[in-house]
Amino acid sequence: RAYLDNITAIGPRTVGSPENEVLAVNYLLQQIRAIERESTDIHKISVDIQRPTGSFTLDFLGGFTSYYANITNVIVKLEPRNGAEHAVLSNCHFDSVPNTPGASDDAVSCAVMLEILNTLSKSSEPLQHAVVFLFNGAEENILQASHGFITQHEWAKSVKAFINLEAAGVGGKELVFQTGPENPWLVQAYVAAAKHPFASVVAQEIFQSGIIPADTDFRIYRDFGNIPGIDLAFIENGYIYHTKYDTSDRILTDSIQRAGDNILAVLKYLATSDKLAKSFEYRHGNVVFFDVLGLFVLAYPARVGTIMNYITAAIAFLYLSKKILQPKSRAIPNLKNAFTAFSFTLASWVCTLVSVLTVAVFISLIGRSLSWYTHFYVSVFLYGTAAAAKLILVHTLAKKYFYKNMNEHYLGDTFFDASLMIWSIALTIITQMGLCSAFICTLWVAFPLLTKMMIHKEFSQKGATMKFIMMYMLGMFVPYLYMMYLSWTVFEMFTPIMGRSGSEILPDVVLAGFIVVITMILSSYFINFVYLVRSTETTLISLTTVFVVTLILVCSGIFFPYSSDAANPKPKRVFVQHTSRRFHDLDGNVVKSDAGIWINGFDYNGISHITPHVPEINDTIRTPCEEQAPFCGLPWILPVHFMFRSVKNWYLPAPEIFPQNPVHFKVLSKELIPWNSVRLSFEVSGPSHMSLYVRPREGSALTTWSLGDGTPVASVGGDYFVFYSHGLQATPWHFWVELTTPEKHSDGVVSLAIAAHYFFGEDQKSPQLYALLERFPNWTFSSGWSCTYDLFVI
Repeated sequence: RAYLDNITAIGPRTVGSPENEVLAVNYLLQQIRAIERESTDIHKISVDIQRPTGSFTLDFLGGFTSYYANITNVIVKLEPRNGAEHAVLSNCHFDSVPNTPGASDDAVSCAVMLEILNTLSKSSEPLQHAVVFLFNGAEENILQASHGFITQHEWAKSVKAFINLEAAGVGGKELVFQTGPENPWLVQAYVAAAKHPFASVVAQEIFQSGIIPADTDFRIYRDFGNIPGIDLAFIENGYIYHTKYDTSDRILTDSIQRAGDNILAVLKYLATSDKLAKSFEYRHGNVVFFDVLGLFVLAYPARVGTIMNYITAAIAFLYLSKKILQPKSRAIPNLKNAFTAFSFTLASWVCTLVSVLTVAVFISLIGRSLSWYTHFYVSVFLYGTAAAAKLILVHTLAKKYFYKNMNEHYLGDTFFDASLMIWSIALTIITQMGLCSAFICTLWVAFPLLTKMMIHKEFSQKGATMKFIMMYMLGMFVPYLYMMYLSWTVFEMFTPIMGRSGSEILPDVVLAGFIVVITMILSSYFINFVYLVRSTETTLISLTTVFVVTLILVCSGIFFPYSSDAANPKPKRVFVQHTSRRFHDLDGNVVKSDAGIWINGFDYNGISHITPHVPEINDTIRTPCEEQAPFCGLPWILPVHFMFRSVKNWYLPAPEIFPQNPVHFKVLSKELIPWNSVRLSFEVSGPSHMSLYVRPREGSALTTWSLGDGTPVASVGGDYFVFYSHGLQATPWHFWVELTTPEKHSDGVVSLAIAAHYFFGEDQKSPQLYALLERFPNWTFSSGWSCTYDLFVI
């Protein structure tokens, strides 16, 4: 904890700031030297400061190219006295996003790594392989420092596997949410070594699907280093992730101890493993892994899982076909009834989904979105009860009007089989898609099938007896318990993300969709009770009453979305940028300029809850899009414009700003080359963070440039985006672009804009920005800085 307290005491550690490049680096070096002095003779410790420069392209956040210069890595290698040929890498990052102390993201991981280095260095047990500890100083700049290490540092060549320590929340248990690629032995190493395992292949497949707007250094080591690894992250309380509330006192000592125990054990296991040296020989497919209530982890090769899944599905289909087709005289009526029940079940799901999503859209349109953000139970009372009531209502009506006078027990039996059929089909399809998460479907086929076989006689007896219900519940216990556990983990991760997912996504629709899916899954083998019980009237009235009351309360606005509670804040996130813009013509003359404070709410509500506190933010100052300029002429720090609607952005007029370190932009050369092409060379200097936007003029096309791998990749919308950063000092940035051009290009061949972002120091906040931020209510977290935007036509 002392390490954690001391790192966060430095304050926000933005790349390029003295806090990040000097104070944090000096503190790490001081602690590493102290550890080195007390290490045993059987170990050797080497320390290196790397300041790499490089460039790469990512298809993340709409697609962009990243360029970095003179950023900082602190690297420590612990190895046997006689050296080691192979190494395992442990990675954390000590930089933070602006305006936050970054305790969980990611100072706590660096503190854990320091303690692990200390423990291993004092150990009398020799290591077989080296352990490289990378304290990387530019992860928040979209994974730049890890790229600098893995592509340029000499120690990177010896790394055969890695563990990446990250955060998507503050404290709690650290979840293994990515492994591989392939290399099942790595998961087996985690299972064998970790003292408090917590892992989920479901989280891995959700994360790698791209629906969560985040990424980690895992991607860099995998894609640019071709190295397998394990990705861990704290996921609890994501509401204060990347905010001023991410302080060291909010991370419990138990969380730090638990993470330390796990990572130390896994690193020791890998550093003494014979498989590490030959990791590529063990690259044979993916692995299914999941923890059971956090007690232990089950892991097995995906190919074994595929065989198990298909066998389970085959047994279920065999059971169903035998039941439906026997005796032959009843085969056609049985088939018809089975298909009808199957259709009714699917129809009830579709009706439920449409109905609940309609409610969610209505809630969003009337301005009551995120009412559950601080009070999660509201979402369950609103959408959960609506989903359950709709499902029960559809089947009650089917029983009353379609199935009247039919045997209740035959119906219950038929609808049980219909659910079994749906799960068996889902199991087959998901397995065919190659998703490891298909194991969930296996649980929902295997256990109900066993249950049905055990209590087959009770199914046909009259009345849903207590014995029948108890045996039925017992048989369903495992899949239901696991699904509830998994659902809670997913909701714990996803609910806070809805507060930072942009103004384009309707969070109520997303959450309502999740709740409906969970409700359908949990009710799938209980729908048959609608046909077994005499009446569902009481249940329907109770569920409807809860839904209606909750809906009225939500519409009344009684559930305010955000909270400033000191113990458990759930703030609204707002980005506020004091911006000066200049638009130049072909001759370099300024044809238009303005200045204002650009305001972005980070969720669907925009800043509708803030405007009563700051009345001058009204409809007359909504952000206009400068159509002729890349990215609407706005200084986006990342190409996330597609996540924000311009109608939910405001541009409050303000005085022009004059930074002490302004952008200097020069066209160094214009060179005509064959095939109607031109090469333009530039020089740019400015603050540590800049964004470059490129838009070829009509008839022109960007063909190659000196950035990334040389192939320009357009962002969503067609413009090209380059994220630039540098460490404490850097030479001017030189780059060139090549474009094919039309024969006549009197209005220029390319529009190029530079945005400069001042995240720290005297230039960060103007008096006007300070004054505005002070007026924001205490339930907001407003990250503010100054920036400039200059557009040039060449």
